[in-house]
Amino acid sequence: MFVSYILARIKAYLRYRETVRELSRLTDRELNDLGISRWDIPFVAKKHAAV
Repeated sequence: MFVSYILARIKAYLRYRETVRELSRLTDRELNDLGISRWDIPFVAKKHAAV
């Protein structure tokens, strides 16, 4: 049970980092089209990883 919790946290962190990386590659215009600012990237990534 503890191991599955740790694995879930690791997977969530990896999803977070991947989302941050992908969103950071977008231009400001592309982010604006999505309704996201550069300052919102960590919050959007955290929300996505928690799913």
